[in-house]
Amino acid sequence: MVKLLLYYCWLIKLIAISFLAFVLLLKIVVLLWWKPRRIEHHFARQGIRGPPYRIFIGNVKELVEMMLKASSQPMPFSHNILPRVLSFYHHWKKIYGTTFLVWFGPTVRLTLSDPDLIQEIFTSKSEFYEKIEAHPLVKQLEGDGLLSLKGEKWAHHRKIITPTFHMENLKLLVPVVAKSVMDMLEPWYSTMSDSDEVEIEVSEWFQTLTEEVITRTSFGSSYEDGKAIFRLQAQQMVLAAVAFQRVLIPGYRFFPTKRNVNSWRLNREISKSLMKLIERRRENSSNKTRHHGPKDLLGLMIQASNSSSDHVTVHDIVEECKSFFFAGKQTTSNLLTWTTVLLAMHPQWQVQAREEVSRVCGSRGIPTKDDVAKLKTLSMILNESLRLYPPTIATIRRSKADVELGGYKIPRGTELLIPILALHHDQSIWGHDANEFNPRRFSNGVARAAKHHVAFIPFGLGARTCIGQNLAILQAKLTLAIILQRFSFRLATSYQHAPTVLMLLYPQFGAPIIFQRLSSP
Repeated sequence: MVKLLLYYCWLIKLIAISFLAFVLLLKIVVLLWWKPRRIEHHFARQGIRGPPYRIFIGNVKELVEMMLKASSQPMPFSHNILPRVLSFYHHWKKIYGTTFLVWFGPTVRLTLSDPDLIQEIFTSKSEFYEKIEAHPLVKQLEGDGLLSLKGEKWAHHRKIITPTFHMENLKLLVPVVAKSVMDMLEPWYSTMSDSDEVEIEVSEWFQTLTEEVITRTSFGSSYEDGKAIFRLQAQQMVLAAVAFQRVLIPGYRFFPTKRNVNSWRLNREISKSLMKLIERRRENSSNKTRHHGPKDLLGLMIQASNSSSDHVTVHDIVEECKSFFFAGKQTTSNLLTWTTVLLAMHPQWQVQAREEVSRVCGSRGIPTKDDVAKLKTLSMILNESLRLYPPTIATIRRSKADVELGGYKIPRGTELLIPILALHHDQSIWGHDANEFNPRRFSNGVARAAKHHVAFIPFGLGARTCIGQNLAILQAKLTLAIILQRFSFRLATSYQHAPTVLMLLYPQFGAPIIFQRLSSP
């Protein structure tokens, strides 16, 4: 009797385990086969197709192969960078049209570059779409701040931080930024040859410059305080870039792999360094002289954390600091790098910009806050640089409900990939010279530069437009104005034109530039 009872117990357990295994297998089949096939069929009925879905990996294998092939060697000196940088879009657009499906593992992304559809997603129907969760390694890098927050918490943080980036507040930072630029130029002068020339790898120098400016202007601290954090984030960035080329396996981030362990260590060190910075600032918060200077992000966040009504924690402050240390540095340094390369490639525009700076600021005078606003030619050049070489080449949104988009029926949970780079290089919108450097197209402002007012979105669009864009433009204009006053420059013979993506768009082999000192008037 006892043996029979044990046998029945064992049989029941076996049935239960078998049932659970069957349910798990069924879920896997639904996730990896049935659901993707149903989605493909849904969009096919609307005339939207794409490369065929492959179980588990989707189109990742082909996508990575195209990217690696495109970046395997430098390209000619041309601004037609779409085939190299977004090779999968360039290739599949020719086959399936401007709107098509692409699979990142079992996750579908509807890829579209129609400005009318983009306008719906970001403005007129923005309530139906949300940012997707970043890859865990990416989220550790960029922080759980404004870049990734959603809903009420995002709106609350943005309201607290916004005064930092009001133009009137940013103008107070001009002397600080100008001093940082002048300090950067000192070593250039000291290493010049007898011919008054020096070769500078500008991408590295501009990264250091923007690191210093961000630390001083956004956090009210010395560069030494932020130096270690930037170094650690640079290591995190390499890990995150590798993750972009892999299919995300749920739960994989919890496994103690070498990459994960390294990422955890870097995240702990960054958080620890930021905590020290925050505590030091808290201790000095009673210093009344801070109230006479510009408002900075860290000060506003600490002030909010001391308020019983704002509900901002120390963890919130740490995450926002991560976001601005990463995004602020990368966006501005990339803008400066590509604009310098473009002016080196197109000396006629370098001459025009220098003449304007000399006319407005003098040949050696440090530009004032009022001078910066008058540099219209430099503004046109920066806009054209952002059009041809936007720091962020694509962005993604996800539908929160079943929604109609330009006549298409989009199921809830569909991810929408917007290739910003493709939009910026679209000849049907920008004209036959879309792949040429022509700042004059912005002579009547951004709104009239193209056939569609949503054709230019280097800092995003709608409510989630990059909050730091004014700081990036101000710093870039001031830096370039000071350089143009003192140097002429050209590409070094070692320069190789190779735009590529490591989170953001950057020169794969650096940007060596020859600077020649201008004679004093």
